Amino acid sequence: MTIRAASYFAALGIMWGIPYLFTSIAVEELSPFVIVMGRCVIGTLALLPFAIRSGDLRAALKRWPYILAYAAIEMVIAWLLLVNAQQYLPSSLAGLLVAALPIFATVLALLLRIERRITLRRIIGLLLGLTGVGILSVVGAGGYNGFGVRPVLQVLMTAMCYAVGPMIIAKKLQGISPLAVNAVSLTFASIMHAPLGLTNLPARMPSGGAIGSVLVLGLVPTAIAFVVFFKLIAEVGPAPSTVITYINPGVALLAGIIFLGEQMTRAIWIGFPMVLLGAFLATWRIHSARDSEIEPLPG
Repeated sequence: MTIRAASYFAALGIMWGIPYLFTSIAVEELSPFVIVMGRCVIGTLALLPFAIRSGDLRAALKRWPYILAYAAIEMVIAWLLLVNAQQYLPSSLAGLLVAALPIFATVLALLLRIERRITLRRIIGLLLGLTGVGILSVVGAGGYNGFGVRPVLQVLMTAMCYAVGPMIIAKKLQGISPLAVNAVSLTFASIMHAPLGLTNLPARMPSGGAIGSVLVLGLVPTAIAFVVFFKLIAEVGPAPSTVITYINPGVALLAGIIFLGEQMTRAIWIGFPMVLLGAFLATWRIHSARDSEIEPLPG
């Protein structure tokens, strides 16, 4: 790996690992509807000029129903569920639960017969990963301050949405510039979020920390990280770049502990490695140039 590729890799690991930290800061003062609307609008304003310059928007708009479905699942439902959950869950736990994404993607691929290889390694990986998710879920439902099961389920549903979104692209949007797809998706998501976002604006000006957190969410993990991701693919190809999926949760965990003073519990010590190892084993043969042309926004 070149120094340039390594720098892209490190940057993406951080950029897609920090959304949970900044969401936890923003949600202290802002409605989830406002946070997600702000993230989508800022991401749209940042990416749309690049998509227009590329000349690929027309091809993307011809398949707008599928892009609309992708936006609804990946950027409307998923992000609202996640931000709602983070009103109650520590940011580190939210990031660790989203680490179940590769496991859910594998289960869906097998159920929908997108993937048909059911090997012993894959079965062991799924069982190990799901057990780790179960351990982490018990932490969220009964540990810390006893948040209950609802926010935990919301984060797991977010991971499921992140698994479904790329399948829409793989089946219906192949051959269209990923930059154009995500720029149009963010535009659609901004429009869908606007009614609830605008009607839930705060009565008084929020703090600089809350405003800055929304700006970071819109610019860093949503816009800048997407551009860096495709630079990484150009350097090393799509398959190695998917390893970032296993780095983001660790960054989320460290960020929560260092900046928010969150706990490193025994269940996390046990459950998190199980999720990562299970995801690695379950997806051992899934990641390929064909399958990894575009990735979900994991934050």
